[in-house]
Amino acid sequence: MKALIIGGGITGPVAALALHKAGIDAEIFEAYEQSADGVGGWLMIAPNGINALGVIGAADDIRTIGRPNRRMVMTDGRGKRFGAFEELDADNPSQLVMRPDLYQLLAERAAAAGIKIHHGKRLVDAAETADGVTAHFADGSTATGDVLIGADGVHSTVRTLIDPNTPGPRYTGLLGFGGVVPGNELGLPEGEFYFAQGKRGFLGYALTDEGDTGWFTNVPSREPLDGEEARRIGAPEWLRRMRELYGDDYPARDILAKATPDHMVVVGAMHIMPSAPRWHSDRMVIVGDAAHVPSNSTGQGASLSIESAIELARCLRDLPVPQAFQAYEKLRRSRVEKVAEQGEKVNQDKVNGRITQAVASALAPIAMKLFMKPEKMFGWLHRYRIEWDEQVRAA
Repeated sequence: MKALIIGGGITGPVAALALHKAGIDAEIFEAYEQSADGVGGWLMIAPNGINALGVIGAADDIRTIGRPNRRMVMTDGRGKRFGAFEELDADNPSQLVMRPDLYQLLAERAAAAGIKIHHGKRLVDAAETADGVTAHFADGSTATGDVLIGADGVHSTVRTLIDPNTPGPRYTGLLGFGGVVPGNELGLPEGEFYFAQGKRGFLGYALTDEGDTGWFTNVPSREPLDGEEARRIGAPEWLRRMRELYGDDYPARDILAKATPDHMVVVGAMHIMPSAPRWHSDRMVIVGDAAHVPSNSTGQGASLSIESAIELARCLRDLPVPQAFQAYEKLRRSRVEKVAEQGEKVNQDKVNGRITQAVASALAPIAMKLFMKPEKMFGWLHRYRIEWDEQVRAA
């Protein structure tokens, strides 16, 4: 079997490496002319994502390039702590990695496995036959394989080829921003990640490997500006708006006062992708963000995509197509949709301002003691492991 993988970000190389482990040839076709070196900010790989990467032997590599997050601390806009979540497994904490570092790691692993990555190959069409599929690219070239895997992200072409009526990504009402402030004037310890809920927004911040203060935030906006549109407005203007939005909230006031445009990332509109009604045809299938995009509020986007890529390879190892695709969807759909539902609730809280500083300060400690038990909240999600050696049975 030969698989054509569309998309060379995170999901594509993981799928290729898992297919290689399963004894299936794969080639990656990336739309951009060159790799995304130096592009992107922080990314959270949760324990379940690390477990999944362990299947392809990359778990220790992630720990090498990442920074462990051992505790999530919740504060209000006055700096008062009202709760903290310890990692469930001290030996396998979440890892904060820089997206470019992860891209490079996966690309190097794919190259070492002999997996070809073709750049400048933007998919425009695909034709299925009884025993294969041919991909057509914008430069006029084609490629033929047994299956075509769409790992081409939230704006997936493969998704629309499978189902022209499929819903597209939905804007969450939030724009994403981040940056780094030199130094550690807040005295942040290693291994803790902070979420400060102010009067009109929240700010996440933590100590970087270099000893600086890294931060990120989501700003409510009715207009869904993409990254390019938001960058045209300019980082200085966004900083001005964020300083006005947060006012005297602590520590947002101090962090944003020292933030500078040249040490800031403007991400733009944040999207959630409703789980596509159709994940596959006879010879084509979507995986990762092309099939499901939970809100970034869940911290699970990359981890769920990694899981799905490896489960898809496992299904293709054990079953013929399209039965393999059917089994893959049965294994994944309910899990990813449950995570997406939780992310929707968090987004609405951010956009509507329902979690105000006063309510959070008064009620959160009670909720933490009575309801918000880490094992109950995250155990089913973070402890998940793929049983690679078990045979997949037809759905």
